[in-house]
Amino acid sequence: YEQRKAKIKADAEEAARKIGGNADLSESLLEEVTSLVEWPVVLTAKFEEKFLAVPAEALVYTMKGDQKYFPVYDNAGKLLPNFIFVANIESKDPTQIISGNEKVVRPRLADAEFFFNTDRKKRLEDNLPRLQTVLFQQQLGTLRDKTDRIQALAGWIAEQIGADVNHATRAGLLSKCDLMTNMVFEFTDTQGVMGMHYARHDGEAEDVAVALNEQYQPRFAGDDLPSNPVACAVAIADKMDTLAGIFGIGQHPKGDKDPFALRRAALGVLRIIVEKNLNLDLQTLTEEAVRLYGDKLTNGNVVDDVIDFMLGRFRAWYQDEGYTVDTIQAVLARRPTRPADFDARMKAVSHFRTLEESSALAAANKRVSNILAKSDVTLNDIVHASVLKEAAEIKLAGNLVVLRDKLQPYFAEGRYQDALIELASLREPVDEFFENVMVNAEDQDVRVNRLTLLSKLRDLFLQVADISLLQ
Repeated sequence: YEQRKAKIKADAEEAARKIGGNADLSESLLEEVTSLVEWPVVLTAKFEEKFLAVPAEALVYTMKGDQKYFPVYDNAGKLLPNFIFVANIESKDPTQIISGNEKVVRPRLADAEFFFNTDRKKRLEDNLPRLQTVLFQQQLGTLRDKTDRIQALAGWIAEQIGADVNHATRAGLLSKCDLMTNMVFEFTDTQGVMGMHYARHDGEAEDVAVALNEQYQPRFAGDDLPSNPVACAVAIADKMDTLAGIFGIGQHPKGDKDPFALRRAALGVLRIIVEKNLNLDLQTLTEEAVRLYGDKLTNGNVVDDVIDFMLGRFRAWYQDEGYTVDTIQAVLARRPTRPADFDARMKAVSHFRTLEESSALAAANKRVSNILAKSDVTLNDIVHASVLKEAAEIKLAGNLVVLRDKLQPYFAEGRYQDALIELASLREPVDEFFENVMVNAEDQDVRVNRLTLLSKLRDLFLQVADISLLQ
């Protein structure tokens, strides 16, 4: 098998080179073809140049999907009017086999050409009414209903991230129209990309056209993200609408079953927000997506359910990126709902772990957490300087006051790494405090004051993460 595969790959590359091009040898098709042929013979064929007026994606879909042919591109990435195929046995008359394959593919390409020309006789927008005839989901209404929600949500997101609101709502309105075209009906994998071609033909703004193609991105791990802010708004809106709707009727993924691909949708939203550094909060984003459903949703806890699910995707993503489980848990304990902020905290805690003070301070935080959990007294609002007795507690209290004032702007700006580096300076005063001060003093005022001091210490760290969870 491996020999056959290597031979097909090498021969196809050579055949493409001979006609001045590069063969599209996608791994999945290469494996499929290798499995189909016992004695592979690679041949080159051509089709009429007039078909190149049809969007390349539709032609490639036909060649690869239906016929198992390898398309050929020139060095600039433009489709050539050639294809490479693999015959199963050496033939005395290869020209006959070539011409046979050319005859087979021609009607399929002619179909694509016909659909393309027919679809363009009306505007993309003219397909809107027909979306009313297709169900998105029994309880959640039609694709037309979904379109209205995407339109509104994309506009709301655009406003938050500084994208063109009119273009985002326009792209939202047109987002599902290509599903009603002949081309997409016949060649389903061209959804999105045909929307882009038809939108360009209709004279829509370029970022609107691109958004129609990129609304489904990222489709898989490592896939490209939407390339412009309008496309980001529509891609997030489409995914959040599905998440809010399906969770809203209690149909969330169970075990391996995830018929609406909600895990992929959630991770897609997070990747776009984090990697494009968008100013979006999952709390308000989810609330808005849920609000647009009106009274259709039955799960009263839908907002928290969606956010918890997305935070779970975060956990999986950061584990894949090599972050330790306890680092992730330390950040998750704060339940940060702004993905870009979550990312900044993760990087900060990860860096904090490399400092020599980190393990002592993590242990101290754990100790403080346990002491506070066991105490049943009501703490003071502030630490009363007049009640401080021991040198070590006076020193710690002084350090906390200085740091609290210094770190306020750090926290406000999300400079968590800088904040934790500053907090590392507390190691020595904290160690001295535990060595020299009896927290549970007999005097009630002294005891409450010391517990308040420890709670202020803990609060400072909790502005970033719960580092008591670090192992």
